[in-house]
Amino acid sequence: MGGYRRLGLRADHRKAMLRNMVTSLFKEERITTTETRAKEVRSIAEKMVTVAKQNDLAARRQVLEYVFEEAIVRKLFDDIAPKYKERPGGYTRIIKTGVRRGDAAPMAILELV
Repeated sequence: MGGYRRLGLRADHRKAMLRNMVTSLFKEERITTTETRAKEVRSIAEKMVTVAKQNDLAARRQVLEYVFEEAIVRKLFDDIAPKYKERPGGYTRIIKTGVRRGDAAPMAILELV
């Protein structure tokens, strides 16, 4: 199977969860989740930062379609994207933190570099 991970969820639930996680990542700049979810969120978040680096109205509208809160989009365009102006990619870091106690799922911290 190629393209993306299904994460054991229906399409609508998966898309909503990923949108929430990307919004939370930009809001908190660091989130704790499972490794597989972190890898999925990373690919989306990196594309969002790349779009935000263009800093024009079309880019802002494109990000607003995905990210839930206007304040977070403002933060992305005003604070986060300018930090990475010279960086050609790799805006996030995944740090593995061991396994979750309940179901032994491999956990990780996803953060903006």
